[in-house]
Amino acid sequence: MTGTARLGTGIGWRPEIADVVERMPGIDWVEAVAENLCPGHLPDSLLRLRERGVTVVPHGVSLGLGGAERPDAGRLTALAERAEVLGSPLVTEHIAFVRAGGPLTASPLLEAGHLLPVPRTRDALDVLCENVRIAQDALPVPLAVENIAALVSWPDEELTEGQFLYELADRTGVRLLIDVANLHTNHVNLGADPAEALGELPLEAIAYVHVAGGFERDGVWHDSHAHPVPQPVLDILTDLASRVAPPGVLLERDEDFPGAEELAAEVEAIRGAVEKGRAADTAPVPSPRQVVGTAPAGGGAVAARAARDGSGAGDAVRQRLALAQAALLSALVAGTPVPEGFDRVRLGVQARALAGKRADVVAKVAPELPVILGAGYRPSFLAYAQKCPMTGGYRRDALDFVEHLMRNGRPLDAEVRIELREWWLERSGPTPRSERPGTRWARATRRVLLRR
Repeated sequence: MTGTARLGTGIGWRPEIADVVERMPGIDWVEAVAENLCPGHLPDSLLRLRERGVTVVPHGVSLGLGGAERPDAGRLTALAERAEVLGSPLVTEHIAFVRAGGPLTASPLLEAGHLLPVPRTRDALDVLCENVRIAQDALPVPLAVENIAALVSWPDEELTEGQFLYELADRTGVRLLIDVANLHTNHVNLGADPAEALGELPLEAIAYVHVAGGFERDGVWHDSHAHPVPQPVLDILTDLASRVAPPGVLLERDEDFPGAEELAAEVEAIRGAVEKGRAADTAPVPSPRQVVGTAPAGGGAVAARAARDGSGAGDAVRQRLALAQAALLSALVAGTPVPEGFDRVRLGVQARALAGKRADVVAKVAPELPVILGAGYRPSFLAYAQKCPMTGGYRRDALDFVEHLMRNGRPLDAEVRIELREWWLERSGPTPRSERPGTRWARATRRVLLRR
């Protein structure tokens, strides 16, 4: 397994903090959510960063490499396009499933809207390895995959997290994006030992490291990306850095963005944690701009080897995994019985977290709805989410939510129903009914204020 580009210290690029990121000193690279980028219309901020020589890495969140189905060709093409237009040295995704059901289970396709854990079993590993190889063959640059945070664990798992990641990297040649905040989350929620996981990892496979904050409530750690990085997460980063010089380290922040000084202080704390770990090891730390080689862009050779040794995942294996994942996701988003062996309390926590995330994201992609519905938006959406699983993306979810309200004669206020109907008609047809959709949002805002 060969090395990868030395990235240095970075921060997650988000539109809300684009100006801050551009002005922040000592930032060698940034990471952007791939699904939020349009190759033909890149944000000016990212273009300016690229012109300055700042590396931009696209980070995918919707591929679902850990799902039972083979990766969607359209999603892979989109990820490849973003890597090419950004001139990225690699792309990243998650070891997770994000949807379940469909043809393999002869049941409706359900979307989680979230990264859910893959069972650490031999069946799931076979499927994941084959899916990773398919992705490697479709991408023009190396792929790295990230360990995720989990609120629930699967029963009857056969491998530890470290063993699972080691075998995945060994069998596919894929690189690893290690999220130390997720290791901390799994320590609090599942009792997993971060040091043990690090000790089992193929350290030479690490592409870079994520660092993020979260919060604990009732003994459950929530990986929020909206809170400061806590000391236990920095301690895990120091432990990792004492074992290997990480090629890159990046701060993730997705919500409740602090000021520029606080963000810069967090980046400095991350640098300090890495330096502390490296001080305990005698290996030299390469320059952030130094390149020590790249991993193979495609997985063709690995896939050919898999075909020869029969290590691919057969249809029966995929179907078993599909049925298990569909049963879990249905329990989380459709209120069906909890599958045997799962912790009912923890599944309840996860279900509420998924519904809350849906409400928050729909409010972002359709900001007019909280304005039209006012204080009734969130309780109305959570009631809807309990009965109506998400079957598409969040924009489709917003349309389905409004249609659900209208069909059920809610809300009772006739004027609000008219506003919802206008909003729905504006967005549900093949073309907008108005050339000025912002006018209706402004009108809805005025009416809400008048009612107050």
